[in-house]
Amino acid sequence: MTYPKAPIKLVVGLGNPGPEYERTRHNAGFWLAEDVAHEIGGSFASERKFSGELARGVGAMSEVRVIKPQTFMNLSGNSVAAVAKFYDIAPESILVAHDELDLAAGDIKLKFGGGHAGHNGLRDIQAKLGTGNYWRLRIGIGHPRDSQNAQQPVADWVLQRPRREEQEAIEVAIERALAQWKFLAAGDTESATKHLHTKPKPPAATIAPKDNA
Repeated sequence: MTYPKAPIKLVVGLGNPGPEYERTRHNAGFWLAEDVAHEIGGSFASERKFSGELARGVGAMSEVRVIKPQTFMNLSGNSVAAVAKFYDIAPESILVAHDELDLAAGDIKLKFGGGHAGHNGLRDIQAKLGTGNYWRLRIGIGHPRDSQNAQQPVADWVLQRPRREEQEAIEVAIERALAQWKFLAAGDTESATKHLHTKPKPPAATIAPKDNA
């Protein structure tokens, strides 16, 4: 696959505004956005013209913006399109971080282009940008069919808090993604993808010393 070489200039975290949604699975994109904002030395401020909270900072090659749309998930495209138009940011320089049902909690994948796979946030972004050719950071949250609550509706699943072990796994995955930010900011998306998709080796088992007494 040929990867676009453009540096990431806009990071979009998908989620729902309000304290009642803050720690739910559907807000995994917000968590990544907050970490990137910290990484680039930015802080979020409400921007009415972008219908979201915006942070600014410096990447490897250019200024970087991070947006958390405050329009609820299914209207996320309004914020993304407004920021992209105002700052003249091409779709291939946009990274959208979102929760992914088809990946287990703790799994994370970087992808360029494609469809929205039923994700309402991606659906609206694609409609408002007029293209699906932007980067997606898919943060695994698991699917209810693979849990003890196999019959739980997806809409309920994504709007609930992950279990503690799931939360910990998601946080580790986000840390792994953040470690690739230097590549993404420099436009080296091939290296970022390669490193992110290489699963870390489990720690070597420690052997207790023999008691010679």
